[in-house]
Amino acid sequence: MSLVFDLYTIAQAAGMPPTITVGMDFAWTPEQLELRREAAEVAADAVRRYGRHNVTWMNGYSKEFSQELAQRGWIGMVWPKEFGGGGRPPIDRLIVGEEMIKAGAPIAASWFGDRQMGPALIQYGTKEQQEKFLPGILAGETTWCIGMSEPNSGSDLASLKTSAVLDGDEWVLNGQKIWTSFGAHADYCYLICRTNNEGPPHAGISEIIVPMNTPGIEVRQITDMTTNRHFCEVFFTDARVPKDNLVGQPGGAFGQTMRQLEHERGGIDRLVSNYAQFQLAVSKADTKSAHVRQEIASLEMGYRIGRILVIREVLRQAPAGFSAATKCFCTEHQQKVDEFVYRQLGAEGMLWDDWTKGLAYGPGYTIMGGTSNVMRNILGERVLGLAKG
Repeated sequence: MSLVFDLYTIAQAAGMPPTITVGMDFAWTPEQLELRREAAEVAADAVRRYGRHNVTWMNGYSKEFSQELAQRGWIGMVWPKEFGGGGRPPIDRLIVGEEMIKAGAPIAASWFGDRQMGPALIQYGTKEQQEKFLPGILAGETTWCIGMSEPNSGSDLASLKTSAVLDGDEWVLNGQKIWTSFGAHADYCYLICRTNNEGPPHAGISEIIVPMNTPGIEVRQITDMTTNRHFCEVFFTDARVPKDNLVGQPGGAFGQTMRQLEHERGGIDRLVSNYAQFQLAVSKADTKSAHVRQEIASLEMGYRIGRILVIREVLRQAPAGFSAATKCFCTEHQQKVDEFVYRQLGAEGMLWDDWTKGLAYGPGYTIMGGTSNVMRNILGERVLGLAKG
């Protein structure tokens, strides 16, 4: 079987145009190489000043560094200029994000706002909402959390119970969220809640912006097995927010949120969160062993394949829903990296230090943002058109 035939078959299976371009150039442009060099330099300096953080986009919280990124124009890089963004190619944000995450620079204070909340407000928000909330995100001054998962409603968004009932000009919120990253630090919660119990379950869900200093909100931090406390439980008890804080259409959040999850699941953060541990393991590995060299080469190929999948998502060249496959491949690759790192550390892997603390995240990679089995269901049903089981 020829390489061209293989590529043709893969293209057909992925729903891509069945044309093959001979001599495709995967090289980065000089401008992109310079941006990567600059980003790596900025990230290394941030690590020197703020420390290195494992899974930095979730644990590396520093508003100071976020404001530094904003001054460089590295928040909202790809947002349209008319909304205050940089209007830059999507690949530029990928380059900067990859270098920050690989190094462990503290980007978490602005990551969710830049990646999801800003684009959601640009696409679905009112002019008043855009004018009120986008400038704070762009300046690195406001932090956002996402109120999505609930104790009995993780990957199944349509089963959530947290409610918002309209009372005059206010929404009255009641319910509980869990695994809300940075709930204890966020200025705003982008809340996914139920505003209607009639009709199909997914049809009564809405998105509402909730200031986290609203009376009636209680936040309890959860200490995970890595000893980090960014995960939180958030309780809403008759919390009231303005009616105008509804984003998009009432009951239209299911489709809106699915669009957000395309950003979340197909990003570079799902591939290189433990890259620093991989580099450490390679430096300790016995590269005289052919078996070890082969494993390193295999993992390096995994990084390259994963990066191509992410680039397809960033450039919107992947079929709708294919981010589920990208997330599966990338997060399962991260777990393979962790297994390699443990083997290379040997007895050191039994010590509790910053490196092994990072490795404790391994089991969570394929759970956060939707479990791998749920991703495979999405891929089968929405991309391949298979019947529901």
